[in-house]
Amino acid sequence: MIRIGIVGCGRILAAHLRGYRRLREAGVDDFQITALCARKAEDALGYVKRGEGPPQRPAVSKIPGDPLAVGDEYLSDWQPEVEVAVYTDYEEMIAEGPVDAVNDFTIHRLHHTIACLAFAHGKHVMSQKPLAVSMEGARRMCEAAGRAGVTFGVFENARFRGDVRRYAWALGEGGPAGPMQMALLGNVGTWWAPDLIVAETPWRHVLAEGGGMALDLGPHFFDILRHVGGAEMRTIVAQTSVVEPKRYLLRDGRRVEPADCDADDTFYASFENERGATGVLFGSWGGHGTNTVVGEGPVFYGAKGRVTGDTIHLDGESPRSLAALYDEAAPAALKARHFPLGLTDDFALAQLDWLEAIRRGGQPECSGREGLLDLACSYAVVESSHAGRRVSIEEIVSGALRDYQRPIDERFGLL
Repeated sequence: MIRIGIVGCGRILAAHLRGYRRLREAGVDDFQITALCARKAEDALGYVKRGEGPPQRPAVSKIPGDPLAVGDEYLSDWQPEVEVAVYTDYEEMIAEGPVDAVNDFTIHRLHHTIACLAFAHGKHVMSQKPLAVSMEGARRMCEAAGRAGVTFGVFENARFRGDVRRYAWALGEGGPAGPMQMALLGNVGTWWAPDLIVAETPWRHVLAEGGGMALDLGPHFFDILRHVGGAEMRTIVAQTSVVEPKRYLLRDGRRVEPADCDADDTFYASFENERGATGVLFGSWGGHGTNTVVGEGPVFYGAKGRVTGDTIHLDGESPRSLAALYDEAAPAALKARHFPLGLTDDFALAQLDWLEAIRRGGQPECSGREGLLDLACSYAVVESSHAGRRVSIEEIVSGALRDYQRPIDERFGLL
């Protein structure tokens, strides 16, 4: 039995608990959530037992499909026999709690501290993305996990989405669209626009806290690009900006509690991967009026066709459903690996990836190293803008270029 302790009981926890519940409903029964840790005990107690304890925080989003819009979830609904310990000190939970493994869903400036402490106690870890507040923090996490010989994963759910799995098949080796040649990803004004505080968490807009859109959503974008393109990024050139220097909470239709924003809320980037594929991605938490989205979501051009949303358009053929073609033509073994136990929930699939790695004594598909590379691509965006030039991923991974990160590393003792 894998006993899991969770650190961080903000509103995103409901989506994670829903994923674990769906694993249990699919027959995965060798894990339990045995401990919750939050700064305030009531934030943890609200998730323990339906009908008891304080109410959970209200959802901070109404955007369809947004994990922050998931309704209340209770551990008692699917593990009623488990006594859940509640802590307000993560050091105490990790050192003395009934846990074998730790999920870290705290703000990312704590990730390296919590992970390295857990590794020192021989605990397996899955950290939320972005992996760390800086590349130096990420490097220390990966090195500590290696020394401890434990399983280290990053919660990157994007590659487990059904559409992304199908893109990777269509553009993978032998796929109908051929290898990826170009990619276009972008949206403006879809989330928290034009000037709301993202997820009601002001630290996301503070440079010295590792805030900004490129570091918040960049890991998702680059994990998709690396997975679908089948290659690592080589170089990135980018521009970032702060479109809305003041952001607000929304209360009863009124903007209140203004917060200063000095971390990017908008970015534009161009990349080249190691196979020579190129592309453009952009995003903004600003944008008045209405939103703008490229294609039906990410757009990928392969050597034989184009895929976006649920549409694949091959040369000389009429467009058709990508999902239907995947069901018809993808190998059965691949479909079973993509959607084990018939699961389609990306949170549940990411959690299962980590749990299975613990069982076999290895590393998950979304390992700490994968998280480090996603973070390196995201930091390449802000470092490129700061330096005013194209940068290589290697100089970000190695730490040769870290000028943008320097105040962050200084603040958190990572120099």
